[in-house]
Amino acid sequence: MSSTAGASLPQTTSFLEQTVSLVSSVAGYMRLPAIASTGVAAVLTTLLYFKQKALIYPSHMPPNSRTDIPRPSQFNIRDYEELIIPTNDGEKLSAFYIRGPRGGPNSNVTVLMFHGNAGNIGHRLPIARMLLSAAGCNVFMLEYRGYGISTGEPDESGLNIDAQTALDYLRDRAETRDHKYLIYGQSLGGAVGVRLVAKNQAVGDISGLILENTFLSMRKLIPSIIPPAKYLAILCHQVWPSDSYIPNVKVPTLFLSGLQDEIVPPIHMKRLYDLSTAPIKIWKPLPGGDHNSSVLEEGYFEAIADFIYRVTREKQ
Repeated sequence: MSSTAGASLPQTTSFLEQTVSLVSSVAGYMRLPAIASTGVAAVLTTLLYFKQKALIYPSHMPPNSRTDIPRPSQFNIRDYEELIIPTNDGEKLSAFYIRGPRGGPNSNVTVLMFHGNAGNIGHRLPIARMLLSAAGCNVFMLEYRGYGISTGEPDESGLNIDAQTALDYLRDRAETRDHKYLIYGQSLGGAVGVRLVAKNQAVGDISGLILENTFLSMRKLIPSIIPPAKYLAILCHQVWPSDSYIPNVKVPTLFLSGLQDEIVPPIHMKRLYDLSTAPIKIWKPLPGGDHNSSVLEEGYFEAIADFIYRVTREKQ
């Protein structure tokens, strides 16, 4: 039975709306109010240096995100596996491998999906379901360390290890070792994906990169999130320098930009697009999309499906 059977498209759209509502509830956490006091420098210094991991990786939000993980079967997805994958530094990562229609034109294509900085992979299952419906591909959903039921604590170096672990797993797995891979990242997940592609594209099995509402770097994002801290951004040790990696990405890249993004100013995505030297780069503006609702914009999944079709066929 294929994983696209079951719920109707309207039901899936409703699930998407619930996902957006859930993840959007965290947005205010990332937009701290301006701090006005005589001790502002000391307060901001403390926040940026000692508390930045808690600010950047709110894995406990929304409440119960570490324990309440929706499963694919709750969205009428039948053909899937729940996995626990070890990392080389001793962590255990949760993941879902969801199969698209067997024997379909994209049955040998797997999308490796990296989510944003809050919630868990279960919260993004409606997005995975739409990818299956629109593109007929397989979807691998990785849970970062310190998120969901994955062990460990999140930080930049750890998440990069996690991403490499996921790609290595797909490359080693008998079912997927000959697949074409698309790396898809939303917000923080885009930063994870940019670095992963830059470091792994030489093998030739990565067909494309899909970025949604991703930032240039965490240091360049800080002035938008905590305006009084713009002169202290150098204290941010979770750097995520996508602007340094994107010029080295040589695979086709799709840029999905919500023009109403209230967390990552759209100019960040436009600048990443301008810095890109990919052989194919596609700019897809989403006029009404904010940081978390871009997936609801008309043409979002169609743009991804068209991109997957184009870049995987051109590599044949």
